[in-house]
Amino acid sequence: QVQFVESGGGLVQAGGSLRISCAASGGTFSSLAMGWFRQAPGKEREFVAAISKSGHITSYADSVKGRFTISRDNPKKTVYLQMVSLKPEDTAVYYCAADPIYTTVVAQVDYWGQGTQVTVSS
Repeated sequence: QVQFVESGGGLVQAGGSLRISCAASGGTFSSLAMGWFRQAPGKEREFVAAISKSGHITSYADSVKGRFTISRDNPKKTVYLQMVSLKPEDTAVYYCAADPIYTTVVAQVDYWGQGTQVTVSS
C-alpha cells in the first residue's frame, strides 16, 4: 500500500513563494500519475496541478497557471509544487494525490496524502 506525506506548508505573505513536497513510501511511485488538490474552508476540494508518470505532461487549474509549477523526482519518490506570486485566495489545505491514471478529477483519485496547510496573508 503506497502512502504519501506532505511537507513544506506554512504562512507566507502575499506575493511570496513556497514549495511543498509529497514523499511516497511503499508501492511503485513511477507507476503513478501525481497531482495536487486544495481545499479552502467551506469549499469543495479542487484540482490544482497534475503530472504524468514520466513527468513529461502537466496540467494546471486556470487560477494557478503561470504561478505554480508541478514537478517530480522518481528516484526520490517525491512530487513538488513550487508556488510563486501567492495570493490570499491560495490559502487552503493542499493535498497530494496519486492514481495509476492521469486525472484532474477529485472523485477519480485513488490515493491521498494527509494535507499541508498553506496560508497567504494579505
